[in-house]
Amino acid sequence: MDARGSALDGLLARIDRREAVVGVVGLGHIGLPVAAAFVEAGFRVLGFEVDGARVAALARGETPLRHLDPDLAARLGGTGRFEATTDAGRMGAADALLLCVPTGLTASDEPDLGPVRAAAEAAAATLRPGQLVVLESTTYPGTTRDVVLPVLARAGRECGREVFLAYSPERVDPGRADPPLRAVPRLVGGIDPPSLQAAARLYCAAFESVVELSSAEAAEAAKLLENIYRAVNIAMVNEMKVLLTAMGLDVREVIDAAATKPYGFQAFEPGPGWGGHCIPIDPYYLAWKARQSGQEARFVALASAINRAMPAYVIGRLESALAERGGRLEGARVLILGLAYKAGLDDTRESPSWPLILGLLRRGARVEYHDPLVPVTPDERPDGVPALRSVRLDERTLAAHDAVVIATAHGGIDWELVARSSRLVVDTRGVLRAHAGPNVVTA
Repeated sequence: MDARGSALDGLLARIDRREAVVGVVGLGHIGLPVAAAFVEAGFRVLGFEVDGARVAALARGETPLRHLDPDLAARLGGTGRFEATTDAGRMGAADALLLCVPTGLTASDEPDLGPVRAAAEAAAATLRPGQLVVLESTTYPGTTRDVVLPVLARAGRECGREVFLAYSPERVDPGRADPPLRAVPRLVGGIDPPSLQAAARLYCAAFESVVELSSAEAAEAAKLLENIYRAVNIAMVNEMKVLLTAMGLDVREVIDAAATKPYGFQAFEPGPGWGGHCIPIDPYYLAWKARQSGQEARFVALASAINRAMPAYVIGRLESALAERGGRLEGARVLILGLAYKAGLDDTRESPSWPLILGLLRRGARVEYHDPLVPVTPDERPDGVPALRSVRLDERTLAAHDAVVIATAHGGIDWELVARSSRLVVDTRGVLRAHAGPNVVTA
């Protein structure tokens, strides 16, 4: 048996017997649910995380992410098959390493693959024959082959013969419990046929359905398409909101009416912009890659421009509403309801609330916020946003502000109280449709 057959056959056999150790690099919004999926499938999982506080919380049985099941960490620890560590030197103990690290943007809106390179370097430092490395981070086509593969190759291991490399994009939707992660089909693309075989076998052991693609690049492109589809449609309904509002029409009534058609239409909700770690970022990954290929992603660029303009549109609606009531934006006390980018989460990454706050501060407004899940502004916040604490939401607080801007539709908020007690409300989420009054303005 040649070296490839020996390494591949041994890995496949360990996977089939549930003896393979799965290493998950990055225990955040993506990595922790993925780690749980493999533990629940009967595998031993080593979780690698640079945040020591998060590792310590998991060791105590505390789930560090609010939107996940609070008993998740205790359940994982109770199996005896899960361990979190900050020691990257132990990566050699894993038969498969799943890289679940963030992919961001530089100041010039180009891909920032620093975390991906760092994770690949850590994996390469202990790389041994028979290991499988899978990149799960959302990225542009060619990242696995052109960025990760050279790093592993420098470790002196031949891909497809001694070690194996594939791409399988995460499909975690933070805050969504249905369908369960194991029921969401997994896309898998390998650098070569042996790598595809190894990765597909691994994911088949923990997920109900695996879709094999012809290459890692095809899988990378499919993930971008999923997210850009959402970004473009969000931009479309946001533009419709602007147009229909100018015509005196309720965009949500129009969307609800269109959604009665049983085919050919999928409803998307307008809002104050876009947020999260995927939708505001992934279009720029495709646009960058397109430029490298001598092409221009014109539709994607337009969608990005529309979504980025929404916070300014909201501020404009607020300023007009104040002026109609004899007020001014400069010096006005404005309360932002919701700092998280999505209802039910404490995640503020790329939240549209940030440009709202910055824009208001630059116009001379005095800004406070309330978010039941984000008690203080995180250390990682945009330059220019001061450290703030969530204020109490009650009749007195609402009445003390010149205007309230609903940016996030968190559950558990008394919206009737907001509508009744506020002097002016700018509703960007449509939550006050049932409480519409002269003090409520849509945006």
